[in-house]
Amino acid sequence: MISTHSIRVLGRDLQVKSVSSPEHVAQVEALVNDKLAEAEAAISGGDTQVVVILALMNLAEGLLGAQKELAEERHNCSERIAGLIGRLNRQQV
Repeated sequence: MISTHSIRVLGRDLQVKSVSSPEHVAQVEALVNDKLAEAEAAISGGDTQVVVILALMNLAEGLLGAQKELAEERHNCSERIAGLIGRLNRQQV
């Protein structure tokens, strides 16, 4: 069920709709605000667009890294499963 949630990002109060729980929306809000604060601390001048772009780049970098790790883990699991199936097949012969 879609619910409306109140969040605050970059000093602005926003209403967002989501199927996620209020706790999850709060976690997303906290992550976004943390990444924005990190980006703002890393640059001088405080141009909001640059802060947002840097925060998005940092989030994208983390996402791509996590996706790569997941793909590698899936590959490793598939290899282990294939090896176990092979061992089981050899024992049945």
